[in-house]
Amino acid sequence: MECLTELPHAHVDRRPRKRQRLGWDVAPEFPTGEIGLLCGQEVGVMTSLMSVGPSNSTGFSHHAKGERYASPPWREDDKDGHYMFAVGDNLTSRYKINTKMGEGTFGQVLECWDRERKEMVAIKIIRGIEKYREAAMIEIDVLQQLGKHDKSASCCVQIRNWFDYRNHICIVFEKLGPSLFDFLRKNNYRSFPIDLVRELARQLLESVAFMHDMCLIHTDLKPENILLVSPEYIKVPDYKASSRSPKEGSYYKRLPKSSAIKLIDFGSSTYDHKDHSYIVSTRHYRAPEVILGLGWSYPCDIWSVGCILVELCSGEALFQTHENLEHLAMMERVLGPLPHHMLRKADRHVEKYVRRGRLNWPEGATSRESIKAVLKLPRLQNLVMQHVDNSAGELINLLQGLLGYDPKDRLSAHDALRHPFFTGMCHRRS
Repeated sequence: MECLTELPHAHVDRRPRKRQRLGWDVAPEFPTGEIGLLCGQEVGVMTSLMSVGPSNSTGFSHHAKGERYASPPWREDDKDGHYMFAVGDNLTSRYKINTKMGEGTFGQVLECWDRERKEMVAIKIIRGIEKYREAAMIEIDVLQQLGKHDKSASCCVQIRNWFDYRNHICIVFEKLGPSLFDFLRKNNYRSFPIDLVRELARQLLESVAFMHDMCLIHTDLKPENILLVSPEYIKVPDYKASSRSPKEGSYYKRLPKSSAIKLIDFGSSTYDHKDHSYIVSTRHYRAPEVILGLGWSYPCDIWSVGCILVELCSGEALFQTHENLEHLAMMERVLGPLPHHMLRKADRHVEKYVRRGRLNWPEGATSRESIKAVLKLPRLQNLVMQHVDNSAGELINLLQGLLGYDPKDRLSAHDALRHPFFTGMCHRRS
């Protein structure tokens, strides 16, 4: 595949090998050459941040003493390395903390008022732990590269700025709406209409194709990492609501006013410059070649897309498990037997799940509950037809291409976009 851009390999190799969900007063200790590469759009802003004078024991920089937008007194991080803050605090003189938007293994996301641009932004504050700081620098690099090539700013979240504050890398983003997961959760996990699924699928595949054209693999595609651009929604009658749902509002469901989405969270992204074998992806969206230790590349993103589309149609994750053998058994239940050639090549850590050329199931199951969890899953065709009235046949065929076991046989993002499921779609965003 011809790449649009490439990141220097030496920098990429510093990323943590496994995925896990210097203060304001002190200049970050990065080589001069890296600062120019990483600061990208706002080098001037970063220079001003790094020119701050020495600090005193209170955590204020000397130039900020007595000023209206001074930094708050120094606080210790919590036991996990998360930044401790209070609503109304200043995060540098430019940003004022408005509320907490979310938290993950990486750190926290805060909604802040940007005094310079006069707008709300989302600031991702990374935990003050070295491996997360390193992953954040990788993400900044990827975001800068994506921003250079995403001229329409329609595929991926836009980075506004970044800075190093009290040993926390802070990445400033445009403020978007809720994730698809949060929207589903607040909608009581009601499925999306097929026409909306089609539009979301098209945009998701366009974003993945854009990344793959840049030789970038996201490696952590999931509903939590796909954000609606707008938080606005409407309520419509839900004719499938059960009469056994007496909760107020149970006969109505939410639909987003705009279907526009963007990808986020590029801290686990990598360039496809060599064979990859370490574990990637959040469990429910992890491809079989990753579990079997066969190495992975672009197709692992495509598998994740297939799992996401099923979830948008049904309202529930396709493979709800936390254990390898059960996960592989669920795949066979939904999609049919795993290919013998993949099982034969399984990594030594996974070969215990294979006996006489087939999956060691149900013999190797950890419990009866595990066997029941697998047996209750329907075949892919039946699962889709339970939730989709029209276009079911085209969607099933597309999903079979996205969820092909062998990565070599899986559709590419560009091929998927040419699938009949998308024929006749309007290519304008809502």
